[in-house]
Amino acid sequence: MFKTIIEPFRIKVVEQIRMTTPEQREEMIRAAGYNIFALHSDDVIIDLLTDSGTGAMSANQWGGVMRGDESYAGSPSYFHFRDSVQDITGFEYVIPTHQGRAAERILFSVMCGEGDVVPNNSHFDTTRANVEARGAIALDLPSTELADMDSDYPFKGDMDVEGLRAAFAEHGAARIPLVMLTVTNNSGGGQPVSMANVREVAAVCREFDTPLYLDACRIAENAYFIKQREPGYADTSVRTIVREMCGLTQGCTMSAKKDAIVNMGGFLATRDPELAREEKNLLILTEGFPTYGGLSGRDLEAIAIGMQEGIDEDYLHYRITSTRYVGQHLRDAGVPLLWPTGGHAIYLDAERFAAHLEPTQFPGVSVAIALYLLGGVRACEIGTLMFGRHDPDTGQESAGPRELVRLAIPRRVYTQSHMDYVIEVVVKAFEERDSLPAYRIVEQAPVLRHFSAKLEPVR
Repeated sequence: MFKTIIEPFRIKVVEQIRMTTPEQREEMIRAAGYNIFALHSDDVIIDLLTDSGTGAMSANQWGGVMRGDESYAGSPSYFHFRDSVQDITGFEYVIPTHQGRAAERILFSVMCGEGDVVPNNSHFDTTRANVEARGAIALDLPSTELADMDSDYPFKGDMDVEGLRAAFAEHGAARIPLVMLTVTNNSGGGQPVSMANVREVAAVCREFDTPLYLDACRIAENAYFIKQREPGYADTSVRTIVREMCGLTQGCTMSAKKDAIVNMGGFLATRDPELAREEKNLLILTEGFPTYGGLSGRDLEAIAIGMQEGIDEDYLHYRITSTRYVGQHLRDAGVPLLWPTGGHAIYLDAERFAAHLEPTQFPGVSVAIALYLLGGVRACEIGTLMFGRHDPDTGQESAGPRELVRLAIPRRVYTQSHMDYVIEVVVKAFEERDSLPAYRIVEQAPVLRHFSAKLEPVR
């Protein structure tokens, strides 16, 4: 009814933001080797680097922190955590891990081997790295609709089902130990996956007797999009939609640092008791006993509560409406971005934003640094720095699949005025886009180079 988006919570505790000048930020980004990840967070005004572990926990969650039981084995906090996850997902075997990438490492270590192929609608960086660490191939099969950045297609996060069939035909089911769906599709612009697509992918997996897993870290947001956009679900609760999605699969990994709104934690879940036994054995080796899995009892309590709060529909309405508000204002100003907006982030189209730069000149890096220099806004490049390939023999760079800059919005942290400020900064950077410089890599690691690379501008 009303245009103003209000946060469905009150603020009890505040954290001071240190304001900086453009001149100070110029010196700080230079000292950081022009890598956004190397900045001190105190030197950032609005931090949109990631929505992972950066949310604000509720009073109920902080109360749970105080109730957390720190017993090494059999803690009641574990059983509260397990019961909450089972209640929402329906998966019988729930294995805590310290975060999502630990769950990925365990899953792929148990299920994958040299030369295997793991199809996904789009692997994110740590997922891809964990697949490739096993000597397997991370195969991206995004929806063909994702190529049109401006269309109103509601489920651009879908997997290409015909591409999945082609993968089984090319590689054979014996080389595909599992298929994954990332919901929402983070590397694909935070776009949601439709229930129809989950059903189609599940049907193909059943045909080839291959388990289907979800990367479920943003499953609540994905379920809300299904409720909003998919025919037949308008009167279905988010809780029911989440259960239906999980019911079509054999298990999931989850970084609870997203939709469970905690600062640390995750889990691996499955229906298979034998697989769960193998996964627990590996968990004990590197994470901890199966009833704590590298987490404190305090963390387990916070996740148990956050899982329930994350599917609250008043909260989801505010979150997704607020994100769309930012995207709509940027679109109205002519800023190129992936449309429609996803749940957790705005994805700027750096290829069109900095159209004078080639992918191997890192346009996403250039846009992200411009946002920091102009307004102290930290964003994340999802382009050739993150997903491109470097040939160590020739020194040649190959481009990533797309050039995006992600403005990931932490949960329950920033207000409407913060978002209005972000809009102003992005619009100002777009107005000055012709002056954005190219960048080149000075130093890089062989894996996940975007976290630690050093760059310099090429004027």
